Amino acid sequence: MKHNLKITILLFSMFIITQFIGLYVVNYYSSEKIFDGVLTSVEGPELPFGLESPEIEQQKDYSSFFYGVLSAFVFAILILFLLTKFDARFILKLWFFVVVIIALGISFFVFTSKLGIEKIYFGIPLIATIPALVLAYIKIYRREFLIHNLTELFIYPGIACVFVPILNIYTIIILLVLISIYDVWAVWHSGIMQKMAKFQIEKLNVFSGFFVPYADKKTKQKIKFLKEKYKSRKKLEENLKKNKLKINVAILGGGDVIFPIIAAGVMLKTLGLGSALFVIAGATIGVGYLFLFSEKKKFYPAMPFITAGIFVGMILSWLIF
Repeated sequence: MKHNLKITILLFSMFIITQFIGLYVVNYYSSEKIFDGVLTSVEGPELPFGLESPEIEQQKDYSSFFYGVLSAFVFAILILFLLTKFDARFILKLWFFVVVIIALGISFFVFTSKLGIEKIYFGIPLIATIPALVLAYIKIYRREFLIHNLTELFIYPGIACVFVPILNIYTIIILLVLISIYDVWAVWHSGIMQKMAKFQIEKLNVFSGFFVPYADKKTKQKIKFLKEKYKSRKKLEENLKKNKLKINVAILGGGDVIFPIIAAGVMLKTLGLGSALFVIAGATIGVGYLFLFSEKKKFYPAMPFITAGIFVGMILSWLIF
């Protein structure tokens, strides 16, 4: 086991909670639902911030949109790599800031509208956007670990809502295979994933994924002493580096969280809740296997394990339902 049991359970729990939040949020916006075993089009709520889902008239339309989704992922990864390479911290932080506001706003809108307290102005949900703005600012510019991880629970469901309507079972299968291949290459061959993660954590003070720092008892006592001695965050960080205190970090990348949500959302709108739950269960088993059998000081691509679990979940759901 790469991390201690407490940290492993924490990461595992956050992953599962995000999947179910994602399923709830995606279902709210879905314009396709299963009623008595029949796929039915319904008048679903529009995504806020002007993010309207395109109309799917024929099955072949999914192929066209798939190339757009693939291009968007490639473009985003390329831009992220270039901005990281040229140390464009201001642009990267601003990019993350805007994305976090929109993603949180999409997720929060589900709950504020359910409560009947939402007001929309020019496509912007006011009640949902205000907390999204505040939390995004703390997350990106203040680096508070509790806020960081709490917001992650709602960011990926919000992003997934943009992609679920334009994917079907066949295109999500292809996408998962391609992402898994990229993950293997990026972690085990090029090492680009480790470099970008290191840059985000050490230079940008932002990480796109769950992020849990932890230390042994002796190190914790030393950190506590330094916190009491140095009230300034800058001086505290300087002295932490000076004392060379070893702080371990447990992470789970954002892609490893969002793709199972997208896959479950596609199954939900196509085959119903039971199939979506099988996908979540499969992805959870994949993550659990990785957590249990990964070794310390080694990096692993999570998507191949998660994708394998998702495919097993899909197969079982087809056999049962």
